[in-house]
Amino acid sequence: MKKMDVRFERDPGLDHIEVLIRAPAEDEDVTALLRQLKKTDPITFFDGDGAVRSVETDEIILASVMGKLVNIITAEGNLYTRRTLQALEAVLDERRFLRISRYEIVNLDKVMRYDFTVTGTLRLELAGGIETWASRRCIPAIRKRLMGKE
Repeated sequence: MKKMDVRFERDPGLDHIEVLIRAPAEDEDVTALLRQLKKTDPITFFDGDGAVRSVETDEIILASVMGKLVNIITAEGNLYTRRTLQALEAVLDERRFLRISRYEIVNLDKVMRYDFTVTGTLRLELAGGIETWASRRCIPAIRKRLMGKE
């Protein structure tokens, strides 16, 4: 890894931690550092065969209610939990995950494209070609987050 200068700067006006990485280019070292900074505690789910599996939250693309279970969609496949969507939402980083309806939470880092239609609906295209629609009542909050105003 290249030489790195690290310093702390106090800013009483902030209500969160802000990290800025400055480098001549985004190379392997920068990518690795970003990955480490974004790393979160893994959450335990089970796969279709009932085997327990731990997943980093940044691997989650979408969480949706499916009967009495919550279906967790990752690039590696589907996982399940008996937790409620509300309980799952409580452990996910609210800056990276957003509830888009009563039944779904999306990882904002996995939103590839979004379209506000003329009729006022919102279609989200997620990583892996996953498409979902937001409920109308959630659209004002989603619009704020996607436009960077929250």
